Amino acid sequence: MKHLFLAAAAAIALAAAPALAQDDAVPQETVDAIMAKLAGMNCQMDPSDIEMEAEGYDLDDVICEGGQQFDIMLDTDLNETGRRAE
Repeated sequence: MKHLFLAAAAAIALAAAPALAQDDAVPQETVDAIMAKLAGMNCQMDPSDIEMEAEGYDLDDVICEGGQQFDIMLDTDLNETGRRAE
């Protein structure tokens, strides 16, 4: 009986996971604005690597002109607040 309860709880948690992930999804208009900003900086990245954080956005694995790779942090107004070479 205990195993059935655990299996049911796991199934419910897995079913709810996509809904929870969507709550943290970056709005498409913001993704588009970030991608345009990166293009202007001669940089590119996979849009799925944009993470929303309390203070703004974390852009993982941004490749810039010359092949350099960075993690770039943006505030909520999409101003660059940090950059770390990888």
